[in-house]
Amino acid sequence: MADRVTPMIGEHSDDVAELVAQYAQLPAGAPVRLAKPTSNLFRFRAPSDSPGLDVGRFTKVFDVDAEAGTAQVQGMATYEQIVDALLPTGHIPKVVPQLKTITLGGAVAGLGIESTSYRNGLPHESVREMEILTADGSVVVARPDNEHADLFRGFPNSYGTLGYALRLEIELEAVKPYVKLRHVPFATAAECTEAIAEICADGEFDGEQVDFVDGTVFTPTEHHLTLGSYVDSAPFASDYTGEQIYYRSVQQRRTDYLSIHDYLWRWDTDWFWCSRAIGVQHPLIRRFWPAKYKRSDVYRRIVAWDRRHSVTDRLAVLQGKGLNEPVIQDVEIPVQRLPEFLEFFHRDIGISPIWLCPVRLRDRKGWSLYPMDPDTLYVNVGFWATVPLRPGEAPGRHNRAIERKVTELDGHKSLYSNSYFEEDEFWRLYNRPAYQRLKDTYDPKGRLPGLYEKCVRER
Repeated sequence: MADRVTPMIGEHSDDVAELVAQYAQLPAGAPVRLAKPTSNLFRFRAPSDSPGLDVGRFTKVFDVDAEAGTAQVQGMATYEQIVDALLPTGHIPKVVPQLKTITLGGAVAGLGIESTSYRNGLPHESVREMEILTADGSVVVARPDNEHADLFRGFPNSYGTLGYALRLEIELEAVKPYVKLRHVPFATAAECTEAIAEICADGEFDGEQVDFVDGTVFTPTEHHLTLGSYVDSAPFASDYTGEQIYYRSVQQRRTDYLSIHDYLWRWDTDWFWCSRAIGVQHPLIRRFWPAKYKRSDVYRRIVAWDRRHSVTDRLAVLQGKGLNEPVIQDVEIPVQRLPEFLEFFHRDIGISPIWLCPVRLRDRKGWSLYPMDPDTLYVNVGFWATVPLRPGEAPGRHNRAIERKVTELDGHKSLYSNSYFEEDEFWRLYNRPAYQRLKDTYDPKGRLPGLYEKCVRER
């Protein structure tokens, strides 16, 4: 394994200079957007005619220092690119979100999570410094201990409304070649919740170390926690990139093994379980669906096309069926309130399966635009499907009910998808005073959209 990847500081500086020059050429008052081929946001806006900033160069991973456990990564590098660069050195980022085309900058400006989050927190908590292009066209380096510390703390959950991360120094984790999985079933939400709290407190289960924790809820009486442990060797290694489907193995196996590479992308091949809505899980279709297209970004492009042209809704009307409301969300719920949230969700929403992923902040100072209690273990609950609407019901009813319940339970909602908060309510939850101070400092002319305007009004 290589101990170090050759620095590319000069090349990065050239990339920055080119981007700053592009930014300066944008017409005053014109919307600012990034021109990039993929997105993992689920706010589908109309295509813009304004020129986008070409950030295609910002995908490099460099100055990997295995001894120090750090790397320099450009902001538009996808986690697929980052993992490909780091695995030969025996390392990965401390948190690797589930989908290959999530970018590091996107995971930090938005929010990412994965099964190491119970011990490593959120992706931005592994960032030591960020180089940020701000709205006035200047580039600043934000660290927790310099004059841009407030921007460092406020950049997570800002969704590109305070600037764009061009380079980030991140902390790494040493890995082993394989991950042993144990799928542990629980009949009730209360039993599953108790096990989550105990495992995350102890870092072990039945005397074995636990390095990864997530879970899948199939019904109100069927919950599975998947506990992963690093191992040097494996008696076999399963492959879920072909005709076998990973999430179904959670119900079918008690023990499994994956290479570390395949473990990191276990959810991407079928977009968790959402590929079934596109027919990819049908045995005949799956057999002939090219492996290179079994990817979350391919499925998202199909969904984006459908949303843009309202194909599914038009077919539903022609067939005399009602419309469906997309309910695509991730929420953080305090662990002790998880059974209450799941009871509500099964009763009032009815989507399954549901993903569970425990998370605790590493940094006790917290993050101003997504305030979470560092003493609380949360469980991220992810659900991604559609829910039928009754005649006359407008889209948003189910999402609004979820927003109210999450707030009632002292939880938090990620903003990568549709939101329906009233403005005053939104700012009570996402710290308007801190955001406004940052906006006044780094975007005094309002060149970039505001957080509420972008995440709720979809501007």
